[in-house]
Amino acid sequence: MPTPAYAAQAPDAALAPFTVTRREPGPHDVDIDILFCGVCHSDLHTARNEWGGTTYPVVPGHEIIGRVVRTGSHVTRHQAGDLVGVGCFTDTCRTCPNCRAGEESYCEGGISWTYNSQERGSGERTHGGYSTRIVADEHYVLRIPGNLAPDRAAPLLCAGITTWSPLRHWKVGPGMRVAVMGLGGLGHMGLKFAASFGAEVTVISQSPSKLSSDDAAMKAAKNRFDFILNTVSAPHDYNRYLQLLRLHGNMTLVGIPPEAIPVRANILVGQRRSLSGSLIGGIRETQEMLDHCGLHGIDCEVETIPMSYINEAYARMLRSDVRYRFVIDLASLK
Repeated sequence: MPTPAYAAQAPDAALAPFTVTRREPGPHDVDIDILFCGVCHSDLHTARNEWGGTTYPVVPGHEIIGRVVRTGSHVTRHQAGDLVGVGCFTDTCRTCPNCRAGEESYCEGGISWTYNSQERGSGERTHGGYSTRIVADEHYVLRIPGNLAPDRAAPLLCAGITTWSPLRHWKVGPGMRVAVMGLGGLGHMGLKFAASFGAEVTVISQSPSKLSSDDAAMKAAKNRFDFILNTVSAPHDYNRYLQLLRLHGNMTLVGIPPEAIPVRANILVGQRRSLSGSLIGGIRETQEMLDHCGLHGIDCEVETIPMSYINEAYARMLRSDVRYRFVIDLASLK
């Protein structure tokens, strides 16, 4: 199916109108009319080949919300008219230990990412949600609670699950003191989730004019937190913030700075602190997150934009000039 989209043709090229060809739905596939797609910083990194490995043309977008328009003959999870979502990946090997455990985001057999990747089996290039339609296997399509606004739900498919997963893994709950580093697209969701779990939450700013640069405030917060969710992708000193953890405290990284950052062993050893990382989450966990959001009325703070505004949106993202996530209204492309 010829499908209107926006694509980058080269690292230094602006995103521009493009046409992708979507396959006809197979027996287990769901054909989705895309309504909204969040704009993740990963989209910008990939469009500009900042991580390497981008194959052009590339259509970004992995925070996808849409309506099912038709299904394959063997589909049982979804039906026409359902509000659904597609996140960061659209297929995995399904047989490795991680997939069998419901941890598909750590698939050992090869993930088919929603864009700039290859479909398993056909080997065709994958293209993302900066487009009007997508076809995906039903197993990787999520149910969206009906009480959530579709545009505000879109970033849950990446920013939401990226912060939910480590908070659940480290069993954040009542009585715990949690710090969230960086109040952007990820950080504001981490704050909402941790608060909904009953934790006491503090935001640590990376701005030089704000709290984290105040030596007195940092000294006062030493040994205070049980858990730190670090969403910062800019270079910064991990050791400075690890000292804020109390005995057995953990700091989990979900941001990926461009260069390696040294960690002093004595800071970890002294209070049995730990430093870990987390990617996104599996399908079961993502659905649990969405259901929790529906139950508690949790969604993302967004600025909804037309598709034609995407290059300006990228420029503003680089200036941190968005609160807290851009979301594309794909009606503007239809």
